[in-house]
Amino acid sequence: MKKTIGFIGTGVMGSSIVKHLLIADYTVTVYNRTKSKADELIQLGAKWADSPAEVTEKSDIVFTIVGYPKDVEQSYFGEKGIFKTATEKHILVDMTTSTPTLAKKLYKEGQQRGIEVLDAPVSGGDLGAKNGTLTVMVGGDIHTYEKVKPIFEVFSGKVNLQGEAGSGQHTKMANQIMIAGTMMGMAELLVYAQAANLDLEKVLDTVGGGSAQNWSLSNYAPRILKEDYTAGFFVKHFIKDLKIALDEAGKMALDLPSTRLAKQLYEDLAQNGFENDGTQAIIKLWWSEGKRSK
Repeated sequence: MKKTIGFIGTGVMGSSIVKHLLIADYTVTVYNRTKSKADELIQLGAKWADSPAEVTEKSDIVFTIVGYPKDVEQSYFGEKGIFKTATEKHILVDMTTSTPTLAKKLYKEGQQRGIEVLDAPVSGGDLGAKNGTLTVMVGGDIHTYEKVKPIFEVFSGKVNLQGEAGSGQHTKMANQIMIAGTMMGMAELLVYAQAANLDLEKVLDTVGGGSAQNWSLSNYAPRILKEDYTAGFFVKHFIKDLKIALDEAGKMALDLPSTRLAKQLYEDLAQNGFENDGTQAIIKLWWSEGKRSK
């Protein structure tokens, strides 16, 4: 029989993941702080629970994908949190982009209770979630990973065990460091091409076929040209990720100057009122209201 699944966090990413699980005929119980964000999933067949603890009671495997490390802490250790009702039968999987330190804390707590725990942040944005092509970066024990891998494969295009607890989060930080660089390159490419009076659509078509091709250029630059700044990934969440990456780099005595600059620029963007836009809104630091001059 298929394991019953609990899913906590039905935002941009979580809702699409749950839809794939429902299509794959899993029984899914959901919880979200704002219940209305789960309404569509309930209409599609998901069951509702009033707390993370209740989700856990009704599930074999519990996934979480929430906003910030503090939200992870609350979901697991809160008064009505997961650990209030989790037992040795459960597997807990945190897919939030969080800190390696917190991932290890969850794993240690699980060990003390005889509960299996994985950290498994994802990459691929809203499109990857919708298309079921996310990349999953997993930290934890291999025997737990093998149990959950078939479920990961329902909504992902690539999934790998990176190492012990916290390794999934470290891999996600490496991913975000790379994305920070490509987002800056994409924005500056557009600014330069605009200033040189080039046809931006032709530029993207041309450089996207050469060595400058990358995910940010392919997926976010076309949105910018359409003046579409809806969030596949929020500016405020990217700032959170870059802070974690820089904190972890500091612990390893590493200096990451381009990541520091990206964090500062995204903080500037947020201070200008765009923290709830998608990360492609970085172009608004150059183009007034995101609109290129004619």
